Amino acid sequence: MGGNHSHKPPVFDENEEVNFDHFQILRAIGKGSFGKVCIVQKRDTKKMYAMKYMNKQKCIERDEVRNVFRELQIMQGLEHPFLVNLWYSFQDEEDMFMVVDLLLGGDLRYHLQQNVHFTEGDVKLYICELALALEYLQRYHIIHRDIKPDNILLDEHAPEVFQVYVDGGPGYSYPVDWWSLGVTAYELLRGWRPYEIHSATPIDEILNMFKVERVHYSSMWCKGMVTLLKKKGRLNCDPTFELEEMILESKPLHKKKKRLAKNRSKDGSKDSCPLNGHLQQCLETVRKEFIVFNREKLRKQQGQGGQLLDMEGRAGSQAQGKLQDGCNNNILAHACSRGCSS
Repeated sequence: MGGNHSHKPPVFDENEEVNFDHFQILRAIGKGSFGKVCIVQKRDTKKMYAMKYMNKQKCIERDEVRNVFRELQIMQGLEHPFLVNLWYSFQDEEDMFMVVDLLLGGDLRYHLQQNVHFTEGDVKLYICELALALEYLQRYHIIHRDIKPDNILLDEHAPEVFQVYVDGGPGYSYPVDWWSLGVTAYELLRGWRPYEIHSATPIDEILNMFKVERVHYSSMWCKGMVTLLKKKGRLNCDPTFELEEMILESKPLHKKKKRLAKNRSKDGSKDSCPLNGHLQQCLETVRKEFIVFNREKLRKQQGQGGQLLDMEGRAGSQAQGKLQDGCNNNILAHACSRGCSS
């Protein structure tokens, strides 16, 4: 996917908003229902990031725009060493973009599938770091609701980073995160989960399972680890993504610049095929309400790069003000009909 290599780093106007042209696309590493993730390099600083991009029209059609806006708004107000932090957000005619920290060590699910053995010391370290991330989220009234090995990422050195996907809602409270953390720790130590539960398992069967089934703890684990788990026990990338992007994708990312230029020239011609009125109106709403963000510029404004984002300041108070009622799914007004996540 990478192209347009240049030996000289381009010079961008520091007052110019960061956009797609500021990044070199290196390779595709993931795919969701309507969003994709690729590795990118910022052309001026040469820093590497993960860039998630979501097609606007698909988000509208699937009624997911509101979720994207909510995720953007919350991530702007968060910064923590054990979270995947948002650095930039921007848009063009086709897509919405989120540029975040790049973690090259893979997720814990991948390592479990590769039969990696996690020592008790490893798991203790993971639990401590994840607990710090959870405490940080709880301080800002955020419930993660999706803690599992798939959503815990490792960097290429060692410390794992907690992938933030904040989507709280009525009926959940903070214990759900701690319970999920305990289940994750158990699975890392044993290789399987303490309960055999699937998405199709009836609720009454799950509740009965918690009442009658005993969780088995290995005699090889220390007493402290078993005690910790009992407190919570109640209740690198697939290459096919790259091939698909290159061969099967009808609108490949690396050809976006030429495609958009062609589309813009068509807009002024009589042969252009206009979108239906409702879709066009929704796309215009998304364009107007999309939240542009630049953490790099924000840091410079707060202290010429020497002062970290103050969570008690502008961004923090914004996030807390929006989340203090605990109803995370009610943060935003409806954009089009609703709105997008990952």
